[in-house]
Order: sequence, then C-alpha cells, then structure tokens
Amino acid sequence: MGLRGERGMQMFDLVGKRRYFFAISIVLILAGVVGFLVNGVELDITFEGGTLINIEMADDNFDADSALPIVKETLNKEATAQKLTTFTTTEGNKNASILQLRFSKSQKLTNDEITKLETALKEKMNVKEGAVALTQNVEPFMGKEMLNKGLLAISITAVLIAIYVTWRFSSISGLSAAVMALLALLHDVFVMFAVYLIFKIPINESFFAAVLTILGYSVNDTIVIYDRMRENTKIMKNKSDVFTLVNTSVIQTLTRTLNTAACVLICVASIYVFAVAYNIQSLKDFSMPMLVGTISGSYSTIFIAGPLWAMWQNFKAKRKATASLKTAKAK
Repeated sequence: MGLRGERGMQMFDLVGKRRYFFAISIVLILAGVVGFLVNGVELDITFEGGTLINIEMADDNFDADSALPIVKETLNKEATAQKLTTFTTTEGNKNASILQLRFSKSQKLTNDEITKLETALKEKMNVKEGAVALTQNVEPFMGKEMLNKGLLAISITAVLIAIYVTWRFSSISGLSAAVMALLALLHDVFVMFAVYLIFKIPINESFFAAVLTILGYSVNDTIVIYDRMRENTKIMKNKSDVFTLVNTSVIQTLTRTLNTAACVLICVASIYVFAVAYNIQSLKDFSMPMLVGTISGSYSTIFIAGPLWAMWQNFKAKRKATASLKTAKAK
C-alpha cells in the first residue's frame, strides 16, 4: 500500500515494514553476542599492555605472518604481526618497510627473549643490515585510564544528546524522542563493536574516536527526521495516525539522508583504500569502524529511531484510551 507525499510521489510504507528491519538489527546483535562468546573482547596493546617490537626490513617484499612461526619456534609464544611503511628515514625520501610484532600482556617479553628473537629474525628473514629492533614495553595502567576516559566521553555525549533532543522536540514528546534516538545510537555503537568482535579486531583508541564521530553523524540525521515530524505534526494534525506521520517524514527526508550517507561513505572509503594501499595502520583503525558506523547510522536513522517513537506513541495512546474507557465504565 502506498501513500501520497506532498509532492505527489508514491511512497513506500517503510514504517509498516519495521518488523523486517528490526529483525535485521536483531540478527546483527545476536552475531555480536556470538562473536563475544566465541572470541571474547580483544584489547589493543595500548589498553592491555605488552611488548611492541619494530624492526626494519631490507625491502618491502616480505610476508609479516612468516615471522610468527619464528616467534613460536624461538620463544614458544604467540604474537600478531603487521607490515608497516614509514615515510621518513635517514636515507632521504626512501620509504622504510617495518615488521611490527605485538605481544599481549600474558606474552610479554624479557630482555633476554627480545635479544634471542632479534637474532632469530636476522637469521631467517631479510632484515636490513645493521637494523636494530626497537622495543617498547607498554604498561596497562595508562591504557586503562585512556579506556575509562573514552567510555566517559561516550557517556557524557549521550547525556548531552538526550538533554538537547528533549528540549528541542518538546512538542513531539521530547523525552521519548530522546530515548528512541539514544536507542538508535546504541544500536550503531553495538554494530561497530560487533564487527570488532566477529573479526577479532583489537579495540584501540581509534575505535572511541570513530564512535564519537558516528554518534554526532547519526544523531544529526535523526534530528533532521524529527524536525520534519514536528512540522508534519502541525500539517497533518488529526488527519492521519502516528505511523503515517513518521513514514511521511522519513520518506520526505530519505533523499537527503541517502545523499549525505553516500558522500560520507565515498570520503571514508577513499581514506580506507589509501590506508590499505600504503599500509597506514592508524588510518585503517579509524576509517574501518567509520565505514561500518556510517552505514549503521543511516540505517538506524531511517528504520530504528522514527518507528520506535511511533510505536511508543501508539502504545501511550492505546493505554490512555483504555484508561478512559475504564473510567467511563466505572461511572
């Protein structure tokens, strides 16, 4: 069944199909739960602590994962390996290829083990002549402080968003609008988190930066729809139910939402491709969750926040009608 918008365009009943979209979100959430039960939460060495080793290779034609059997054979310990490229070296503008090994807190190395591993790597891999392994032991207390501050920043952001939305949209039950907007934001954060759990990506400081960015992006899109809902409340007053009101508002802002998402996706995808091409880990760590968050943020704006608000308003109206009917019968 279609609805006619102000411009006479045929509109799809997106809100009427909300159960399908809710089901997709539930599947994503369950996938995240399974990822948590199977893989657990992996924290980056910044938060967990451990040992970080960087050693320059003779050329960029090497497989970082080939170092892992050497680590296992030499130290009988587990590590993660990564190939990095630096853009500043002592040899003019020539790029340097770096093998980076990360050992978690439980696998932390002693000085003797570091020396032993460095010798083994030089014997079995094409390490640059004269290269010295740069080692950094990361203590977890700094990471824990950073982790706590990241969570605090997200919490403060959520509270401020709730206060603003409640005040701004008081004419359409601002508190419930704020709660539904926060649920949509929680959905976005969990989807981003689920991707990290499923693919066993360590949580680092870039994750929190990406989350805060997506919170701002997603709530901005949601506010655009809320604005249109507030305007349509005056225009469509007593002419349609709350589900029609929300669906009309979503459809009228759909083009803007999709265009905005497409522009952001193009920009973030370009950054990610550049980061992968040049193996810039910090950019990959930031742009990858941004890609996921942008898609999830647009999805929750269209299919989560508005429909949830409509369901709550419909529930309140039914409860009020039932209470009025009981009062009338009592008299």
